[in-house]
Amino acid sequence: MDTALWVLGRGMGVAAVVLLSLTVVLGIVTRGGRPLRGLPRFAVQLVHRDVALAATLFVVVHVVTLLLDTEAELRLVDTVVPFVGTYRWFWLGLGTLAVDLLVVLVVTALLRRVIGPRVFRVVHWTAYAMWPVAMAHAIGTGTDGTSAWFLVVAGVCAAAVTGAVVWRCSDRVTEHRTFHLERTARP
Repeated sequence: MDTALWVLGRGMGVAAVVLLSLTVVLGIVTRGGRPLRGLPRFAVQLVHRDVALAATLFVVVHVVTLLLDTEAELRLVDTVVPFVGTYRWFWLGLGTLAVDLLVVLVVTALLRRVIGPRVFRVVHWTAYAMWPVAMAHAIGTGTDGTSAWFLVVAGVCAAAVTGAVVWRCSDRVTEHRTFHLERTARP
Protein backbone atom coordinates (compact mmCIF):
# COMPACT_ATOMS: atom_id res chain seq x y z
CA MET A 1 0.00 0.00 0.00
CA ASP A 2 2.84 2.42 0.79
CA THR A 3 4.21 2.02 -2.73
CA ALA A 4 0.84 2.95 -4.25
CA LEU A 5 0.57 5.98 -1.97
CA TRP A 6 4.11 7.03 -2.84
CA VAL A 7 3.49 6.73 -6.60
CA LEU A 8 0.17 8.59 -6.31
CA GLY A 9 1.73 11.31 -4.17
CA ARG A 10 4.62 11.67 -6.60
CA GLY A 11 2.33 11.83 -9.62
CA MET A 12 0.04 14.35 -7.99
CA GLY A 13 3.06 16.51 -7.15
CA VAL A 14 4.24 16.55 -10.77
CA ALA A 15 0.72 17.24 -12.04
CA ALA A 16 0.35 20.03 -9.48
CA VAL A 17 3.57 21.69 -10.72
CA VAL A 18 2.23 21.66 -14.28
CA LEU A 19 -1.21 22.93 -13.26
CA LEU A 20 0.21 25.63 -10.97
CA SER A 21 2.41 26.80 -13.85
CA LEU A 22 -0.60 26.94 -16.17
CA THR A 23 -2.53 28.84 -13.49
CA VAL A 24 0.23 31.43 -13.20
CA VAL A 25 0.43 31.81 -16.99
CA LEU A 26 -3.33 32.25 -17.30
CA GLY A 27 -3.32 34.74 -14.43
CA ILE A 28 -0.60 36.78 -16.08
CA VAL A 29 -2.21 36.90 -19.51
CA THR A 30 -5.67 37.79 -18.20
CA ARG A 31 -4.38 40.61 -16.00
CA GLY A 32 -4.02 43.01 -18.91
CA GLY A 33 -7.74 43.14 -19.50
CA ARG A 34 -7.40 41.86 -23.04
CA PRO A 35 -9.11 38.76 -24.33
CA LEU A 36 -6.95 36.07 -25.92
CA ARG A 37 -7.46 35.35 -29.58
CA GLY A 38 -10.66 33.41 -29.94
CA LEU A 39 -11.57 33.60 -26.25
CA PRO A 40 -13.23 36.45 -24.39
CA ARG A 41 -11.56 37.61 -21.19
CA PHE A 42 -14.22 36.06 -18.93
CA ALA A 43 -13.63 32.65 -20.51
CA VAL A 44 -9.89 32.85 -19.83
CA GLN A 45 -10.62 33.91 -16.25
CA LEU A 46 -12.94 30.93 -15.82
CA VAL A 47 -10.28 28.58 -17.16
CA HIS A 48 -7.75 30.24 -14.82
CA ARG A 49 -10.06 29.65 -11.86
CA ASP A 50 -10.83 26.06 -12.81
CA VAL A 51 -7.18 25.17 -13.41
CA ALA A 52 -6.29 26.79 -10.07
CA LEU A 53 -8.95 24.67 -8.38
CA ALA A 54 -7.61 21.52 -10.04
CA ALA A 55 -4.05 22.43 -9.04
CA THR A 56 -5.18 22.96 -5.45
CA LEU A 57 -6.92 19.58 -5.40
CA PHE A 58 -3.81 17.90 -6.79
CA VAL A 59 -1.70 19.56 -4.07
CA VAL A 60 -4.14 18.32 -1.41
CA VAL A 61 -3.99 14.76 -2.75
CA HIS A 62 -0.18 15.05 -2.99
CA VAL A 63 0.11 16.05 0.68
CA VAL A 64 -2.51 13.63 2.01
CA THR A 65 -1.08 10.60 0.21
CA LEU A 66 2.40 11.37 1.49
CA LEU A 67 0.99 11.86 4.99
CA LEU A 68 -0.58 8.41 4.80
CA ASP A 69 2.58 6.81 3.37
CA THR A 70 4.52 5.50 6.38
CA GLU A 71 7.78 5.42 4.42
CA ALA A 72 7.57 9.13 3.64
CA GLU A 73 7.72 9.91 7.38
CA LEU A 74 5.79 13.13 6.85
CA ARG A 75 4.17 14.50 9.98
CA LEU A 76 1.09 16.71 10.12
CA VAL A 77 3.15 19.56 11.55
CA ASP A 78 5.44 19.32 8.49
CA THR A 79 2.48 20.22 6.27
CA VAL A 80 1.71 23.42 8.17
CA VAL A 81 4.93 24.74 9.72
CA PRO A 82 7.79 25.30 7.25
CA PHE A 83 11.30 23.99 7.88
CA VAL A 84 10.58 21.64 10.79
CA GLY A 85 10.72 18.37 8.82
CA THR A 86 13.50 15.84 9.22
CA TYR A 87 13.81 14.65 5.60
CA ARG A 88 15.43 17.27 3.36
CA TRP A 89 14.12 19.86 5.79
CA PHE A 90 14.90 22.88 3.62
CA TRP A 91 13.28 21.56 0.45
CA LEU A 92 10.33 20.15 2.37
CA GLY A 93 10.01 23.51 4.12
CA LEU A 94 9.75 25.22 0.75
CA GLY A 95 6.86 22.91 -0.12
CA THR A 96 5.16 23.70 3.16
CA LEU A 97 5.66 27.41 2.56
CA ALA A 98 4.17 27.04 -0.93
CA VAL A 99 1.15 25.20 0.53
CA ASP A 100 0.70 27.93 3.14
CA LEU A 101 0.78 30.58 0.41
CA LEU A 102 -1.65 28.53 -1.65
CA VAL A 103 -4.06 28.41 1.29
CA VAL A 104 -3.85 32.21 1.59
CA LEU A 105 -4.57 32.55 -2.15
CA VAL A 106 -7.55 30.21 -1.98
CA VAL A 107 -9.02 31.88 1.09
CA THR A 108 -8.69 35.36 -0.40
CA ALA A 109 -10.18 34.14 -3.69
CA LEU A 110 -13.17 32.77 -1.79
CA LEU A 111 -13.50 36.03 0.15
CA ARG A 112 -12.84 38.30 -2.84
CA ARG A 113 -16.19 40.11 -2.59
CA VAL A 114 -15.80 40.59 1.17
CA ILE A 115 -12.21 41.83 1.25
CA GLY A 116 -12.47 43.95 -1.90
CA PRO A 117 -10.48 44.02 -5.11
CA ARG A 118 -7.48 45.93 -3.75
CA VAL A 119 -6.73 43.49 -0.91
CA PHE A 120 -7.45 40.57 -3.21
CA ARG A 121 -5.00 41.90 -5.82
CA VAL A 122 -2.25 42.59 -3.28
CA VAL A 123 -2.55 39.16 -1.70
CA HIS A 124 -2.84 37.53 -5.12
CA TRP A 125 0.61 38.87 -5.94
CA THR A 126 1.95 36.17 -3.58
CA ALA A 127 1.33 33.73 -6.43
CA TYR A 128 4.47 35.18 -8.00
CA ALA A 129 6.38 34.07 -4.90
CA MET A 130 4.55 30.78 -4.45
CA TRP A 131 5.26 29.42 -7.92
CA PRO A 132 9.11 29.45 -7.80
CA VAL A 133 9.03 28.22 -4.19
CA ALA A 134 6.86 25.27 -5.24
CA MET A 135 9.13 24.60 -8.23
CA ALA A 136 12.23 24.63 -6.00
CA HIS A 137 10.47 22.21 -3.63
CA ALA A 138 9.69 19.85 -6.51
CA ILE A 139 13.27 19.85 -7.75
CA GLY A 140 14.88 19.67 -4.30
CA THR A 141 12.59 17.17 -2.55
CA GLY A 142 10.97 15.21 -5.31
CA THR A 143 12.23 11.71 -6.04
CA ASP A 144 12.25 12.64 -9.72
CA GLY A 145 13.39 16.22 -9.11
CA THR A 146 16.73 15.81 -10.85
CA SER A 147 15.72 13.23 -13.45
CA ALA A 148 15.97 14.34 -17.07
CA TRP A 149 12.26 13.98 -17.83
CA PHE A 150 11.23 16.07 -14.83
CA LEU A 151 13.82 18.75 -15.56
CA VAL A 152 12.34 18.99 -19.08
CA VAL A 153 8.84 19.39 -17.57
CA ALA A 154 10.15 21.98 -15.11
CA GLY A 155 11.99 23.77 -17.93
CA VAL A 156 8.86 23.94 -20.08
CA CYS A 157 6.88 25.26 -17.11
CA ALA A 158 9.56 27.86 -16.35
CA ALA A 159 9.72 28.90 -20.01
CA ALA A 160 5.93 29.30 -20.14
CA VAL A 161 5.82 31.45 -17.01
CA THR A 162 8.84 33.49 -18.12
CA GLY A 163 7.33 33.94 -21.58
CA ALA A 164 4.06 35.15 -20.05
CA VAL A 165 5.91 37.64 -17.84
CA VAL A 166 7.96 38.93 -20.78
CA TRP A 167 4.82 39.23 -22.91
CA ARG A 168 3.00 41.02 -20.08
CA CYS A 169 5.85 43.49 -19.61
CA SER A 170 6.20 44.22 -23.32
CA ASP A 171 5.18 47.51 -24.88
CA ARG A 172 2.52 45.76 -26.98
CA VAL A 173 0.45 44.92 -23.90
CA THR A 174 -1.54 47.72 -22.37
CA GLU A 175 -4.00 47.40 -19.56
CA HIS A 176 -7.57 48.21 -20.37
CA ARG A 177 -8.45 50.13 -17.26
CA THR A 178 -11.58 51.64 -18.76
CA PHE A 179 -13.29 48.25 -18.63
CA HIS A 180 -12.36 47.86 -14.97
CA LEU A 181 -13.32 51.42 -14.07
CA GLU A 182 -16.69 51.14 -15.81
CA ARG A 183 -17.51 47.96 -13.91
CA THR A 184 -16.47 49.35 -10.52
CA ALA A 185 -18.15 52.73 -11.07
CA ARG A 186 -21.61 51.22 -11.34
CA PRO A 187 -23.79 51.48 -8.22
